[in-house]
Amino acid sequence: MNFSPKILYISTKMFIFAVDMELRNTQVFQRSITLPNDVQEVPRLAEFIDEVCECLEFDMTLTMQLNLAIEEAVVNVMDYAYPAGTVGDVNIDVLADDEQVKFIISDSGTPFDPTAKDDVDTTLSVEERRIGGLGIHLVRQLMDTIEYARTDGKNILTLCKKRIS
Repeated sequence: MNFSPKILYISTKMFIFAVDMELRNTQVFQRSITLPNDVQEVPRLAEFIDEVCECLEFDMTLTMQLNLAIEEAVVNVMDYAYPAGTVGDVNIDVLADDEQVKFIISDSGTPFDPTAKDDVDTTLSVEERRIGGLGIHLVRQLMDTIEYARTDGKNILTLCKKRIS
């Protein structure tokens, strides 16, 4: 089969147009907030997450789950990342597209990888269970993926939730 240069040109142009339209239809949503390591700031965090979820048109159940998971992760940073009496920041960046929403929590505090913690044995009684670890267990249950990295002196915890279409 032999195509004339004109037909090939039109086909190539249509392909580029289709790819361009596909890229334009992929919505990218971005929001950020920086909070001091003070648990008195948790209401600002909750308000931020509520606004994000409203913009993304999430239902109340998903909004509550995200609030719980993100609050747990951020409060752990506020309480443990910096030595007592040290002021530090917690950055929360939100990126969303048609497939997922990512909460990227970063701080310059003490290195700590919450994903390295063993799973909590919830079959044990409260008396038999070790103290700690329930927060990350809860985050693991509520989010689809959790990743940790230590980059350029920062703890970076990425929590992802798939969007249901």
